[in-house]
Amino acid sequence: MIQAVALAMLASALFGSALVTTYCGLRHMDVWSGARVSVPSAAVFFWLCAPFADWSGRHDGAAVIFLLVGLFFPAAVTFLAYEGNRRLGPNVAGAIGSTAPLFAVLGAALFLGERFGARELGATGGIVAGSALLTVRGGNVLARTTAAALWLPWAAALLRALAQVASKAGLTLWPSPFAAALAGYTVSAAVIWAVCAARRGTRFAANRRGAAWFAATGMLNGLAVLALYGALQGGPVHVVSPVVATYPLFTLMLTRVLPGPERVTGRAIAGVALIVAGVALLLAGA
Repeated sequence: MIQAVALAMLASALFGSALVTTYCGLRHMDVWSGARVSVPSAAVFFWLCAPFADWSGRHDGAAVIFLLVGLFFPAAVTFLAYEGNRRLGPNVAGAIGSTAPLFAVLGAALFLGERFGARELGATGGIVAGSALLTVRGGNVLARTTAAALWLPWAAALLRALAQVASKAGLTLWPSPFAAALAGYTVSAAVIWAVCAARRGTRFAANRRGAAWFAATGMLNGLAVLALYGALQGGPVHVVSPVVATYPLFTLMLTRVLPGPERVTGRAIAGVALIVAGVALLLAGA
């Protein structure tokens, strides 16, 4: 279990780092063009590593699950997150996105038969609340037209949770995090290019700096997903998902080294305290 928590924390750190490189990439390219660089970059990396992977124990049913997950994770989640950020702003979209572990824990209980007690539920709640505090900066009053877009980050959170639950089911049949990542990213890369090609008014506008940042984002996210699947292979969803959701903590730490860092507020300190307490509570029961 300790190894699963360590891998989940590694995934969290990588996801948090990817948010920073995404921010840097968006200075040079739009999100749609960036998505067509980041996800395929990770897919190409996994295919280059494929000849050296262990393919023993292959299970066709698990492979189908991994491919189906790739239809919406990370592909659909990327588009939903983009539209959510564009129409609601990063504060509201990020806070709602932090609720994904709640859906994942519920899904694991309903579909995987995972059992958890008050300790795990309290830890999950603390981590979710802490992540939301780190994400939200200042008050936001939504206009009626903007509030109608709230379904976007909620849908993204649900899909992230579904991806974790479904991947856990596949990994019980074929315990190969690499196969899960390879299949998912291959399908997602194809989906992203197909959707962008079909979307009217969307053109691929790349430049060297932006492409480099988004390629780095793809590598960070790809390795994060690989670590996430490794954690799910060895640990239950109700432990892994909340730990992965601590990624805003790593983003906060990394943004402190960028030019013009934000002031550390009482809200941020409270968020860090809740996250640390939540993780400690999970580890106490591991």
